[in-house]
Amino acid sequence: MAVRREIGSYPMWEAYRSKREHLVIGLMSGTSLDGTDAALVHIQTDEHGAMQRLELVDFICTPYTNELREVLIRLCSPETARVDELTTAHFGVSEWYAHSVQQLLQSAGISSRQVDMISMHGQTIWHAPVPVAFPNPPGMGNLNVSSTLQIGECAVVKERTGLPVIGNLRARDMAAGGEGAPLTPYADALMFRSAAEGRLVQNIGGIGNVTVLPAGSSAVEVSAFDTGPGNMVMDALVRHATEGRQHYDPNGSMAAKGNVNSELAEYCLNDEYFRRQPPKSTGREVYGVEYAKRLMEYGVARSLSLEDMLATATWLTAETIVRAVEDFVLPKTHISAMLTCGGGTSNDTLMNMLRQRLPEAIRLERTADHGVPDDAREAMGFALLGHEALMGRVNTLPGVTGAAHGVISGHLTL
Repeated sequence: MAVRREIGSYPMWEAYRSKREHLVIGLMSGTSLDGTDAALVHIQTDEHGAMQRLELVDFICTPYTNELREVLIRLCSPETARVDELTTAHFGVSEWYAHSVQQLLQSAGISSRQVDMISMHGQTIWHAPVPVAFPNPPGMGNLNVSSTLQIGECAVVKERTGLPVIGNLRARDMAAGGEGAPLTPYADALMFRSAAEGRLVQNIGGIGNVTVLPAGSSAVEVSAFDTGPGNMVMDALVRHATEGRQHYDPNGSMAAKGNVNSELAEYCLNDEYFRRQPPKSTGREVYGVEYAKRLMEYGVARSLSLEDMLATATWLTAETIVRAVEDFVLPKTHISAMLTCGGGTSNDTLMNMLRQRLPEAIRLERTADHGVPDDAREAMGFALLGHEALMGRVNTLPGVTGAAHGVISGHLTL
């Protein structure tokens, strides 16, 4: 029986690599659980397939409804997660991704036939890079397993859009002994490194993560790690205090009315993660709802207002970002600028705290100052990771994740 191929008479990847210009969609929904980001990017390559130019064509964000957000919050906690709800959500969020793609195409005024493929991160539910014991096959000795789970079924997005989809981008790095995160530093290096100066790319999403780009750095010289909580703790405090009526602190206005409590700040900083040497990564399983509840209980026992607790949680994000740079980056690398991105850049109180605490020699800028909108950077980054995979290139940095070697990461659904 003849096998029908998706693109002409060539396998899809051969046709893809033969082109010098590509239109790729990157899909990202982060640990803040605020919605789905979709970026349409135009990638130009040279005759060897190396990227020469990256241009953002269009970008949209589709906010999650309160109902979906509450479902995902339940799934991110072992105390409230249910396997039937998890299975339904795995397929259900894919409908959101497919809807985002259709909205993006409509906004950009182009047909799906003009797009080469979709690179989809999925929604992280649980990230467990620290190995735990697991029943082992006979004769294997002790077996310890690290793991991660991003829900979102690529087959659904393929069926709804007709486009090839790359997903499950973290799994193979973990199989190679890495932490599976952070992944976007590979794309950060392509987008932001400079021959003249050392730069940091500091993302402030649910979790904060920093990419270190020494001046004129090669791929092996790039490093990155999660600095700790970004918006996650602040958001959880607001949700808990308002019984879900509000999901975040707009512009940091509530935190601006409070005072940083030194006792609560010391309690927060007494956390082993902040002292761990990179490579390292973390997530909602550490700094999610249960962590916020403990902070809330600690603060209530000391008669702190919500504003004081938010001011302290906001300070914690800024402080741990700067301490991470001072402890793990500056002793080895000269840095001239920090380029911030992610939802945290809209929190004026957080950005002011970060500006005040950052060493004077480091300029505080935004990725938007370098042509990449703050909220689009991750979706653009995952578009690049999918593109590099289809070009047949390793798209991970083992020096960042701690893997034994670089891999071509991602599962392709045709």
